[in-house]
Amino acid sequence: MHDLVIRAGSVVDGTGGPARTADVGIDGAVITAVAEPATLSGRRTIDADGLLVTPGWVDIHTHYDGQITWDPLVSPSSWHGVTTVVTGNCGVGFAPVEPARRAWLVELMEGVEDIPGTALTEGMRWGWETFPEYLDFIETTPRALDVGTQIAHGAVRTYVMGDRGAHNEPATPDDIEAMATIVREAIQAGALGFTTSRTLMHRAVDGEPVPGTFAAEDELFGIGRELGRLGAGLFEVAPAGVAGEDDLAPPKEMAWMRRLAAEIGRPVTFGMTQSNVAPGQYRELLAEAAAAAAEGATVVPQVAGRASGLLFGLGTTYHPFANRPTFAALADLPRAEQVARLRLADTRAAILAEGNGQASASLLDQFGDRTWPFDESCDYEPPVESSIDARARREGRRPDEVLYDLQLQHDGAQLFMVPILNYADNTFEPLREMLEHPTSVLGLADGGAHCAIICDASMPTTMLTHWTRDRTRGPKLDVATVVRKQTRDTAHLYGLDDRGVLAPGYKADVNVIDYEHLRLRIPEVVHDLPGGARRLVQRADGYRATLVAGQVTFQDGQHTGALPGHVVRGAQPGPTA
Repeated sequence: MHDLVIRAGSVVDGTGGPARTADVGIDGAVITAVAEPATLSGRRTIDADGLLVTPGWVDIHTHYDGQITWDPLVSPSSWHGVTTVVTGNCGVGFAPVEPARRAWLVELMEGVEDIPGTALTEGMRWGWETFPEYLDFIETTPRALDVGTQIAHGAVRTYVMGDRGAHNEPATPDDIEAMATIVREAIQAGALGFTTSRTLMHRAVDGEPVPGTFAAEDELFGIGRELGRLGAGLFEVAPAGVAGEDDLAPPKEMAWMRRLAAEIGRPVTFGMTQSNVAPGQYRELLAEAAAAAAEGATVVPQVAGRASGLLFGLGTTYHPFANRPTFAALADLPRAEQVARLRLADTRAAILAEGNGQASASLLDQFGDRTWPFDESCDYEPPVESSIDARARREGRRPDEVLYDLQLQHDGAQLFMVPILNYADNTFEPLREMLEHPTSVLGLADGGAHCAIICDASMPTTMLTHWTRDRTRGPKLDVATVVRKQTRDTAHLYGLDDRGVLAPGYKADVNVIDYEHLRLRIPEVVHDLPGGARRLVQRADGYRATLVAGQVTFQDGQHTGALPGHVVRGAQPGPTA
């Protein structure tokens, strides 16, 4: 008699093997049996007949570093079947920190990750200086999912070097030794890895690049060797060129990352995108990752399940009309009043007239042929015929006229999507190649970040709905591969071998999904962050139940009140280890 039996579901166990109808028995926080249907008995049961049963999603690229101090649900990731998140990515985090520099780290996170500073200032609870103290502090808050975190270069460099570190001055040998010591203590306390950023797109509010952006190899390798000596932890990189800002940089970044991985014997993982400036370069990077693997070095590209770009509408960070004075004057009005003013013929005429001439160059001018209104289909790979430019040509109007009128739909809640990276020839084919590559893992959902620019925390749901079921513009991916990519593979990269698989001895983190009716809802702008700050959120229908450590945390999209999540400290051995 098990504590709980998930009965007669179509079990996709995370290993990449095919689905099979089975019962899943759970006792306490652990899966204790996967057996033929109707062979297990339980004190409680979940009827999964006709439903998909998978491990909980393990999202390794989030930025909930501040949010986890105030939000026990860690939303919106928890709404999408995510049962473990990893924070501290891209070289930004909140530990270690001297009390006098807390505000500076908030501004760094705000600038790099577009997390409102007001939300961080008003919402964050502080109670640490060192990284081990940070882990102890966040462990005191019950949560709906597990949280693992990494120690970030920006915080470490500034803690050791002060203003010299913050301003990216070269590190001395003593600086490097001090940073390595702090990283060693963090890994020993339970940090999952060390992270750094080298892209010029990552800047603080004052425009300064993230500390560590220009770090020399002696600094990077000096810190990395500490992971090698410990035989623990992962080295994560937001590399130069990842945002398409420098097409010459990625091969150079790959070269030192390969050498680092080979020297320290620890995994090095990096964000990888496809840019139309160098459209085929991602294939070269994949080939380099495969060559590294053949030589025994682990260099792992983190790739996305969607194009990298932005959402915009009334109330978001970016809008193509933001540089038009009449529009800008209305930007801070309450939504209903703003929409009412925008519907006035005189206002419309003034804003459109301000679009004539060179001064109007904007997002729409650059990407009008890949700007789409978001609709109920939540299609992230729409046909070019429905773009703003295509509509404008059919209607004999200017693109900004079409956009202006569409933005007032749904009482001004209409959003538009602009894919910029990972979108070649108006398809996701580069993404498919990246996702199918044996060295890649799914990442870059950026949960908790870019609050009024994107909402890619829902990417795990897109992986099932779009890639395995709804895609029409190219080959689909099979369900077993997609499940493996965001369960066992992501967990294993971070040494979390106690989860990501539905088999006896593994952690009972489980999703029960109505696959046929799984769907994303349209993203929306809400003001639910501390201080009323805004963010984009997106919900989903079809998650019948999500379990963390054997407890049902969400049922039909609603939180049950259960908060079984813990802070994950370091690698977790699998049941056979």
